[in-house]
Amino acid sequence: RLIAAADADRVALFPSGTAALNAAIGGVVRPGDHVVTTDIEHNSVLRPLHALQSAGVEVEFVGCDARGWVNPAEVLDRVTPRTRLVAISHASNVTGAVQDVDAIGQGLRETPALLLCDAAQTLGYVPLDVNQMGIDLLAAPGHKGGCGPLGTALLYVSAKAQEVVRPISFGGTGSSSESLEMPDRLPTMLEPGNLNVPALAGWEAGLAHLATHDVAVAMDRSAAQARRLGEGLSGLSGIRVVAGDRLPIASVIFPGDSATLVASLLDSEYAVEVRVGLHCAARIHRSIGSHPHGTLRISGGHFTTDQELDRAITAIGEILHDGVP
Repeated sequence: RLIAAADADRVALFPSGTAALNAAIGGVVRPGDHVVTTDIEHNSVLRPLHALQSAGVEVEFVGCDARGWVNPAEVLDRVTPRTRLVAISHASNVTGAVQDVDAIGQGLRETPALLLCDAAQTLGYVPLDVNQMGIDLLAAPGHKGGCGPLGTALLYVSAKAQEVVRPISFGGTGSSSESLEMPDRLPTMLEPGNLNVPALAGWEAGLAHLATHDVAVAMDRSAAQARRLGEGLSGLSGIRVVAGDRLPIASVIFPGDSATLVASLLDSEYAVEVRVGLHCAARIHRSIGSHPHGTLRISGGHFTTDQELDRAITAIGEILHDGVP
């Protein structure tokens, strides 16, 4: 229901978003294929594609602007009759910029290419309709906006993608045990071995909680907090802020490598937890001007309050006022 999948069997469960993305990429891309992806991607997409290049897969990258947005027309312009997969994050984990995946999906409908959407940052925060958006493969972990524990994730597979996908892990499925071939039906073909049942039970509880809230309302609240965070940080001097307008995620760029020191002070002096560095996103930092040191990233969630965001903004302002860096 959360992603508007027509059939529960189209959703396979995994121990992480990384595992789900690897199953999607490794399951559909063949030697000699052409893949279009972008500079905003997480290493969970970039590294599997990089590994496949040695097997004769051609990977073409579309850049982003200084705010982390990708032009859908540029993505579609790179698609050829040989393109097997277009892979794009619904939102950058570095900047929070939500991409126009819908436009890409509509543009691919009459082509053989499959659309893979990494919804790690948007599941539970932004309404998702895989059919309306033209998404063939959607991967996301459960522990972020999905309100689940670590060790949970999903991969949605459309009817179009099912004709192409093949398993990359093999083992027992509790069915067709007489055959050495993996079953060809979903989700069994992608779920060998035992699943993490306790974690999935926790995720079910989290999804039940999420179901009591209107995702559209959550999206409005998220957008309001995104504006609050972006405007508050942009009012501070001596830094540059890169942020979207729909998710409360913002990257702060400090001179040199001083972001690490600022993060340490936020932790020790203000009890504010942030993350510093490249955020497992190898390519985006050249586009947004944060290479090679990366950014200090602030990210809120379902239970983050306006007061907590204000406290983080005030704390960074005080550190800057005191001359650090």
